[in-house]
Amino acid sequence: MTTPGSAEAGAILLDIEGTTTPLAFVKEVLFPYARANLRSHLEVHAGAGEYEQLFTQLRDERMSTLRGGETVTPWADEPRSARLSSVAAYVEWLMDRDRKSTALKELQGWIWEEGYRRGELVGDVFPDVRPALHRWHKQDLAVGIFSSGSVLAQQLLFRHSSAGDLTSFLRWYFDTRVGPKVEAESYRRIAESMGMSPQGILFLSDVTRELDAARTAGMQVRLAIRPGNAPVPSDHGYLEIRSLDEVMKRSG
Repeated sequence: MTTPGSAEAGAILLDIEGTTTPLAFVKEVLFPYARANLRSHLEVHAGAGEYEQLFTQLRDERMSTLRGGETVTPWADEPRSARLSSVAAYVEWLMDRDRKSTALKELQGWIWEEGYRRGELVGDVFPDVRPALHRWHKQDLAVGIFSSGSVLAQQLLFRHSSAGDLTSFLRWYFDTRVGPKVEAESYRRIAESMGMSPQGILFLSDVTRELDAARTAGMQVRLAIRPGNAPVPSDHGYLEIRSLDEVMKRSG
């Protein structure tokens, strides 16, 4: 049987949500956990340098959004209680709209870090993920992650996964600091960071707009069809994989 992966690929780049991990885990576990613990987390950590920097990023981002014509939540920097309420309200506004805000994703990662450490969260991965990562490792295929979630959030999910610690199989982690997942330039930057030509990288995702961007950048691409994923148009034009067992599986 011919497998979808190309023998010419020297590295694999994986999306998380809907590719290595069920959508339900992200939408029904991680996101609600961040929302439920948001305000108490802010109360505990406000005042720390990295949090104050993040609050400033959120304030500036909110102002940019306001200038763009959207109606956003109010903001006040004084007193402290008003500042924390402003941060929390704006973060909730972002979460309600599933915005790919880098500052939001950073904060969510910090909240989830405490959840993983307390054993309240376990990163859910599909059963074929560990065997595939192990197989690619034996084949000297380097593997990276590109997700809208922060690098920290990515590392936590794979370190505390339902299949054990998988981080030894992963060489690179990329988040929206390299750019949006739907822009070709982001994938060119990733290839440069990996020290490879885009043509030597195989990108797997369940989102056709991401595949469009990666293909425009020159990467090989495959569409992940996983349990729980949203339906895709029948004329999407991409080779599909339903299991990571179909990817780069070589004999001998």
